[in-house]
Parts: sequence; C-alpha cells; structure tokens
Amino acid sequence: MLNLIFINYKCQSTYIKMSVSVNLYLDKVNIEFVTICANKVINLWETQVLKPIRFMQKIIVLTLFLVFSINLTAQEKKAFKIFNEKGNKTSYKKILKKALKADIVLFGEYHDNPIIHWLQYELTMDLAKEKKITLGAEMVKTEDQQHLNNYLNGEINFRTLDSIFTKWNNFVTDYKPLVDIAKNNNFEFIATNVPRRISRKVFKGGFKVLDTMSEDDKQWFSPLPINYDETLPGYVKMKTMLGKHALVNLPKAQALKDATMAFNILKNKKENQLFVHYNGCYHSDNYEGIYWHLLKSNPDLNILTISASEQPTIDVLEDDVIGKADFIIAVPDSMTKTYIGY
Repeated sequence: MLNLIFINYKCQSTYIKMSVSVNLYLDKVNIEFVTICANKVINLWETQVLKPIRFMQKIIVLTLFLVFSINLTAQEKKAFKIFNEKGNKTSYKKILKKALKADIVLFGEYHDNPIIHWLQYELTMDLAKEKKITLGAEMVKTEDQQHLNNYLNGEINFRTLDSIFTKWNNFVTDYKPLVDIAKNNNFEFIATNVPRRISRKVFKGGFKVLDTMSEDDKQWFSPLPINYDETLPGYVKMKTMLGKHALVNLPKAQALKDATMAFNILKNKKENQLFVHYNGCYHSDNYEGIYWHLLKSNPDLNILTISASEQPTIDVLEDDVIGKADFIIAVPDSMTKTYIGY
C-alpha cells in the first residue's frame, strides 16, 4: 500500500490537517488515477487553504488602511475652510471664478490674521495672471498716494518709502507683498482711506468739523456732505458694543472712512476692469459700510464680498456669521497673530 500524506499547515495557532490515502497495489499502479488524485489534492490546497489565507490578508490590509486613515484624519490640522453666504462649504476655486466676473472685490480681513493675508496674496496673484486689475487698501491713507506712486514707478526704493509715509506695524509682512504685485505688474495701487488725524476729529466733534477744515485737508476725504444712515445695523452695533461708554460720533467716524474708501474706489476704477480692495471686515460685512456707499453711487455694480471668522472649530460655520458676505473664510481662533496693535 502506498500512503501519500499531504499538508500540515499552521495558520494563527490553528492547524489545518489534510490527509489523503491512496491504496494501490504496487503491481497495478494506475498513473492516471494518481494524477487525478494529485490534482484534487492541489485543488483542495488552493480552495481550502490558500484562498482563505489570501482573503484574510486582504482583510488585514484593509483594516490597517482604515485605522491609519482615521488616525491621520484625527491628527490633521486645517488652517482654514471656506463657506458661502448660506453657510455651505465651498472652495477657493469658486471665489476665484466669481472674482473674475466682478466689478469690485471687497476682501475683508482681520488685520492680524496670517491666513487671511496669505489668501489675499494668493487671490491677487491668481487674478493678476488672468487680467489687468487695480488694487486699493484701507491701510494706506490718501495723503500718501504720491509717495506710493513714486515707489510703484521706481522713482524711490522701499527704504525711502518706509521713511516718509504712514504705515501700519504689519505693513512690511502683510501689505507690502500686495503693493509689490502692483509694482511688478504695472498695476495701480490706490490709497483709499482718510488720514487718521481727520477721522479722529470727526470722532470728537462730528461731521460739522469737516466744514471747518482747509481745502488742502478736504482733498483727503469724500466730498461733503457725507452720506450717513445711523440706522444701519453695523453703526447701531458699534454703539451697542460700547454700552454706556458709547460715543455718538464713533459711527460717524466709521462712516467717514467707509464713504471715503468707496469714493476713491469709484474714482479710480477703470471701465471693464476689476478693482480689488483690502479692508477690515467691519467695513464691508453684511453688505454695509463700503458696499452700501458703492451701491448708493452705482446700483448696477457687481460687487463680491469676502469676510473672515475666527472660531474654536471650523468644520461648521457659526450661526452669527452666516450671510455676512458672499464668501466667509473660517480660521481656528488659536491661529497665531501677525502683530499686536497698529
């Protein structure tokens, strides 16, 4: 008798034993029969041993992949997320697409937020690749326009500009890169905001102080009278935030800035050319401020607004900021700041 014993395989401490006995008389060996038996044994090996092993390998690999994916997702830190005016998640690509079709973009910012400043730079660079644009900013005062032009035209270097014009503490890190986009592409960069010394006078004495100013000072702000609606929610909120310490002229000083920025945007906007303006969120949130003044002057303008929100988590847009702009960029409130004060 010929005894053929196959398979002694160990898989995870479980023994799979297979044995086949083939009784043959040596003098009557049937080679064909032995071949058939061997094939059946091989088939049993494939189906009963190898296939389960391969299946288990696939399960293990898939499980490990899912574990690592979940772990990586939990550890991933998002610097920002973009939402539309309804609070739904959207993309940077959609901002760019709409900006290219707009007449004016009001890019609201938190002045000390590095992510917002980076996105301002990226959007401006991408727009500059597609078309000629005009840039402007709240952070540059109207009385410094000539100094800025001299820098843009190459008549003075930045060291000289830095020594002769009024700048914010974060100008070099956050706004000079935008100015240099204009310089490198032969774009205009417009100083849109009223000098602070003038807005301070309105803060103390109301609009009436503007009438007493010299003709030289009057060139730095919007023509009189200043269009002012004290019932606009943004101006009302300013008083509410300050409570009993609220000053009646604070919203008027804000309105002077809004009116002056809107005036200078319209004054310097070229026909069929996009104007991109950088300003604090409060100057354009909820379609008020600069936006309100622009539409008062030209209701047919296609204006795109962008704002920001600093939140503990950015997976969902907080309720109180939904609808305050066409696009809202949510940033973790743990984000580091570019500066303190200005």
